[in-house]
Amino acid sequence: MEASSVYFIEQNLLPFEFRIQESANYSQSCNAIRTMQVRGAGAIGAIAGFAMAQAFVEAKEKNEPSLAFNARLEIEATRPTARNLFFAVEKVFAAGLLSSEEAVAEALAIADKDAEDCRKIGEYGSSLIHDGFRIETHCNAGWLAFVDYGSALSPIYTAHEQGKHVFVYADETRPRSQGARLTAWELGHQGIPHTIIPDNAGAWLMSLGKVDLMIVGADRIAANGDTANKIGTFEKALAAKALGIPFYVAAPLSTFDLSCKTGKDIPIEERSQDEVLYAEGPDETGVIRKIRLASPGSGAFNPAFDVTPASLISGIITEKGIVEAGRID
Repeated sequence: MEASSVYFIEQNLLPFEFRIQESANYSQSCNAIRTMQVRGAGAIGAIAGFAMAQAFVEAKEKNEPSLAFNARLEIEATRPTARNLFFAVEKVFAAGLLSSEEAVAEALAIADKDAEDCRKIGEYGSSLIHDGFRIETHCNAGWLAFVDYGSALSPIYTAHEQGKHVFVYADETRPRSQGARLTAWELGHQGIPHTIIPDNAGAWLMSLGKVDLMIVGADRIAANGDTANKIGTFEKALAAKALGIPFYVAAPLSTFDLSCKTGKDIPIEERSQDEVLYAEGPDETGVIRKIRLASPGSGAFNPAFDVTPASLISGIITEKGIVEAGRID
């Protein structure tokens, strides 16, 4: 954050174009979250914290104290499932009641802690990875999804740095293809062998003995260990349980929401049906085009997340260590 501007990677353009985007005020930051220019638990939390700080700066400049209060409601409405968003907004709002300078300092501190927490997740999680492991992951929970390092990919990056040979199966993650577009892009830049697989190929690969471990991220974790993550995670956990594959969730403590007693209390965001019905990508000339994939006249149901029961989770990798999903108290 520089002055009142926030700079971020425009993720909707990846992997075809890398662009740093500027958000000059809290409204633009809200739009970046809403349109998924910024996505991923930690990254959403960071920019939400900065958006709250921007609102306090703007409120001070305009001498409109109510602006910050209204901005908080707007920021919190952008992505209802993402716990890190609410965590950051709550902390920055409390700091902002003291001064706009305190709000900015708190937002910066949250971003720095997110990176450090993810680094520690990598250290703890790498102990689960042995040389030669084949790991499946779902969606994107790498450094694009956080301030740095990532959650689910952080143990893989650490294991790779330790000299362990790993291979990653990246679920494509329909409908927005975060695995095919973002995780694969990250892994390629990190020099980690990988391949993209269809979302419905995971169980088959597990049954063939080609998956040693599955690690996913989380957007909100309830008090009993039930975990909300990108849609499709639940069915992967079911397959892993049935086939005896260890299934781990990686997330910082800022993703835990003890006010949600179980996964039934987690709000599930439903996004536009167009994400299912259409796809975007560059044509042979490099121009980004949108094409329809589905039968004309048909609609679509598009929940962004599902909930995996704690009973299907082998453990949760946090910055404090690896804990049992049902014992997070």
